[in-house]
Amino acid sequence: MTRAKAARSDAPAEAGDGLASFEANLERLHQIVERLESGELDLEDSLHLFEEGVRLSRVSQARLNSAEKRIEELLAVDEEGRPVVREIEVPIP
Repeated sequence: MTRAKAARSDAPAEAGDGLASFEANLERLHQIVERLESGELDLEDSLHLFEEGVRLSRVSQARLNSAEKRIEELLAVDEEGRPVVREIEVPIP
């Protein structure tokens, strides 16, 4: 097996496509960091993993931002301290 294939072989099928769970993305990011920190990869493989990590990081940050917005909406109160009730769009996986 070539180094390039070895660098990619432990990637979950959905990694980087935005469909994996937040937790799966974090686990994959952890794996990428470990591989990059090992110093055992050549430049091409390191760049590939770094690019995957950046994609996963952006997807994860977007999910965190979305969750934070939903929480803020759920906890919102009006000027009189009453809960603000409105429809919340729940993304369908």
